[in-house]
Amino acid sequence: MRTSRTALAVVAVLALAGCGNSNDPDAAAGDQKSDKSPLAEYMGEGFVNSSGGGMRMAVRVGGGDGSSEEELAKQRKVEDGTAACMKAAGFEYVPVPPESQPKGKFDEAFNLPPDKFAEQYGYGISTIDWSKAGADDGDNPNTKIRNALSPAAQKAYDKALNGPNATANGAVVIAPKEGTGPKNSGQMDLGCRGKAVQEVYGKGEDREAEFKKYDNLFKDIEALAKRIEDDQRVVDATTAWADCLAEAGQAGYKKIDEPREKVSQKLDELTGNQPNSSGPGKTVKGPPSFDKVDAAKLAELRKFEIDLAVADQKCRAKVYDEPYKTVQWEQEKEFVEQHKAELEAYRDGMANR
Repeated sequence: MRTSRTALAVVAVLALAGCGNSNDPDAAAGDQKSDKSPLAEYMGEGFVNSSGGGMRMAVRVGGGDGSSEEELAKQRKVEDGTAACMKAAGFEYVPVPPESQPKGKFDEAFNLPPDKFAEQYGYGISTIDWSKAGADDGDNPNTKIRNALSPAAQKAYDKALNGPNATANGAVVIAPKEGTGPKNSGQMDLGCRGKAVQEVYGKGEDREAEFKKYDNLFKDIEALAKRIEDDQRVVDATTAWADCLAEAGQAGYKKIDEPREKVSQKLDELTGNQPNSSGPGKTVKGPPSFDKVDAAKLAELRKFEIDLAVADQKCRAKVYDEPYKTVQWEQEKEFVEQHKAELEAYRDGMANR
């Protein structure tokens, strides 16, 4: 399983604190268009089964598309709470209805079929500058309010809105270093936006405690993912996929996630980025900017990524996706029958959170 209970709780709080469109590069390349599997019916909209590579939770917030009326109402409460807090701090903030939140710059790309996405963006790793992939907020009244302030006043505005531990765009919260301050989001100053999020969705440690009730279920789901991966039909399909890639001039890959991981590794080497980590004394970082990356090397990496992704996508479609889905559906149906009470409790608990 791609995301553990603790990591999921942390990601949810951080994404909500940003209150903007949050796109996950790991969930790009058409994964979000996958058919809803038997298990996804219980695990919710964010539960994604890619063809191979296991299961993960993709947290997406902001905007009105696809959100229930209940979720939209919560987002409105966050905006209203942010405005009230900012007013008390001496700043103007206009609540922006979630329905009018601008779309992310790459929303149209994410709706492309997997093969078309691969042709244009590869895996969406080096081909998209994720540090600039947020929504275009040029029409946001609060952008205009902030831009009208002096540089010093803008800093004060940002601190009031997002807290002293946020990045420049307020989208990612920075955890304090060991011995320098509180270790959990409930004690950290998250600014007016973070406070409003906590009031509506609960504090991070409370959400984490809520997820802890489902530890055994998550462990069983991890075991399910391993059973699917180890099924002989999937093993044979993986071998056929690797042979297909080699015939396409992309040899050396044995596991289904290795091509994507290879591109990520190359990008980390190019940008000097360290893999994200979290916990006491560690920093939760946003995606690296490409502004200072060697343009020629970046172009070379992007070509490598697209060529690899296109071959990967074709081979998956040819020899891998169908047998994987057959095994996945079969195993998940059996899992649902055996864990129905637990899955219903999880579904109902998440609906009422």
